[in-house]
Amino acid sequence: MDLTGTATTEDVKAVLAQTLGIEDRAADIDASTPLLGSLPELDSMAVLELVAALEQRFGITIDDEDVTAEVFETLGTLTAFVDGKLH
Repeated sequence: MDLTGTATTEDVKAVLAQTLGIEDRAADIDASTPLLGSLPELDSMAVLELVAALEQRFGITIDDEDVTAEVFETLGTLTAFVDGKLH
């Protein structure tokens, strides 16, 4: 996959869906979709798996202190966070 230095909602959604195994529901997820507390698949272990998958996919480093409820509030906040790490 070509990395252009920008994380799009679709890119982050693809990683999210694959990591959580919810590809069948990915079409229903958009930038305003609540994540933490709303997706039962996104438990504490899944957050760690998602962080690792995002780091690998985008070539970024996510520090422990970056993993906050605010970052994982919606797909949009997660995308903005990843995009910020790329710049």
